[in-house]
Amino acid sequence: MTRQISPFHAGEIEAQHRAGVAARASQGGRFIRDHMPLQHRDFFAAQPFLVVAGSDTSGKPWVSILEGKDGPVAAHTERSLILVGQLAANDPLAQGVVPGAPIGILGIELATKRRNRVNGRLRSGTAGALVLDVQQSFGNCAQYIHERTLRRVDHSQHTPEPALVTTSLNEDQKQWIAAADTLFIGSGFSSGAGHSTEGFDASHRGGEPGFVGIDSDGKLHIPDYAGNNFFNTIGNLVRDPKVGLLFVDFATGGLLQLSGHVQIIWDGSQSHDPQARRKVVVTVDSVVERPQALALRWHTPDAGTMQLLVTDKVVESPEIMSVYLARQDGHAMADFTPGQHLPLALKVPGQPGPVRRSYSLSGPADAETYRISVKREAHGIASRFLHDVLKSGDMIDASSPSGDFIPPEGADPLVLVSAGVGVTPMLSILHGVVDAASGRPVWFVHGTRNRDTHAFRQEVADLGRRAKNVAQHLYYSAPSPDDQTQNAHVSQGRVTADALLTLGAGPRAHYMICGPTQFVADLSDGLERLGVSPAQIHYETFGPVG
Repeated sequence: MTRQISPFHAGEIEAQHRAGVAARASQGGRFIRDHMPLQHRDFFAAQPFLVVAGSDTSGKPWVSILEGKDGPVAAHTERSLILVGQLAANDPLAQGVVPGAPIGILGIELATKRRNRVNGRLRSGTAGALVLDVQQSFGNCAQYIHERTLRRVDHSQHTPEPALVTTSLNEDQKQWIAAADTLFIGSGFSSGAGHSTEGFDASHRGGEPGFVGIDSDGKLHIPDYAGNNFFNTIGNLVRDPKVGLLFVDFATGGLLQLSGHVQIIWDGSQSHDPQARRKVVVTVDSVVERPQALALRWHTPDAGTMQLLVTDKVVESPEIMSVYLARQDGHAMADFTPGQHLPLALKVPGQPGPVRRSYSLSGPADAETYRISVKREAHGIASRFLHDVLKSGDMIDASSPSGDFIPPEGADPLVLVSAGVGVTPMLSILHGVVDAASGRPVWFVHGTRNRDTHAFRQEVADLGRRAKNVAQHLYYSAPSPDDQTQNAHVSQGRVTADALLTLGAGPRAHYMICGPTQFVADLSDGLERLGVSPAQIHYETFGPVG
């Protein structure tokens, strides 16, 4: 497997340094690959639509949606996607989805909040298909995605309405943008040298309705929230300020496509949204509105929203607090699969709208209450609220549990590996395996500083005693003198890939890893280097969003 020294181009690196996250970005950049893991390929192939970014023949960037009756991806390999969907003739991006063109693709499943990105260059395939040769592939976090379910309408007899093409936004279009909670953004950069780190990028932005501001001059003010620290979009815009935007009318399938240029405001305090770290100001140069352009329709499910009562708060370690939640109306808690997370909409004093976060469920799936366990971040808006302000008897809004970081089905051995608060989904998974009494072999491996910072120490030990098929291994990076004498399962140091293989889980074992970015990157890279198939490595990272 060929790897670049850095998966980032000069503009992305400049943006990372300016934002003070270069070290974290370097760690996370190890998840950017020059090929697609099997899970990503299968994900793209299952999508009924893809978000695509590129440019027209004049160099203006645009974003659009590529759909197909059976999905726009006909087939895939590790390094290519065969695309069979076509853009309409009046789509301004149609000129840019042609052989030889660089494009960025975002696959996003709004119902489950899953998303993955792939960038590359197109070439001709057989029978009129286009083939995307992959340059970069990586997953994305699910923050700020609003849940929507999708359906398809019969478009066979539909006569497309003419596109409305202008150079500025009219009042109806401004109202459309002002009410939006979702946009897609396209950006690109090329030095002319053909580096694989360059090209186009398609990305998602979301917030509360009205999160995009519009000033009296018609400029759009887009807040930039904490994310994966890659700065793919802003890094492109640092070097090439041209940008494409897409707003979707989810009820009618209409598209509002904009092209313009940007100014980056690095001081988040100048944004209308206090959660913003930066702001992107867009001057719109071209507007294309295409009513009912898609055969797809979405709606926001009402049934997924619930009010939960805080029944208890428990300190698990100096940094981690558990919050227990139940339905006040007496209804049963929505089912979840161990490993999933709970999306919350928190009413934090001083914030103009709900602060949305997702936290892993850390308790057993059949309990009468949900349990989330949250690490307090020094500058975290949500985590400080949960730790310091929220109290028993308070109500919070939540959506149904979601997420796909769940154990593979079957009886193959599981190696659950975590560090710090990454233990939370692993603990729920461990509860599920022990309660199932299936005999499935499980190794529970956890790293922390010492006994004092070790959350859920007794709970994991009790679960291990209940099941002979569970083996526990602990790693303390800075143990106290009695830590090892009090627990025979403790080793000094940090978890390594070599240590995981010495457990003897066997060639069919699945490794589930959760923790800080560098921890996950080191272990996943190390396991691959030692011969473990990427299909058997499952991971989830977390960062200090709070």
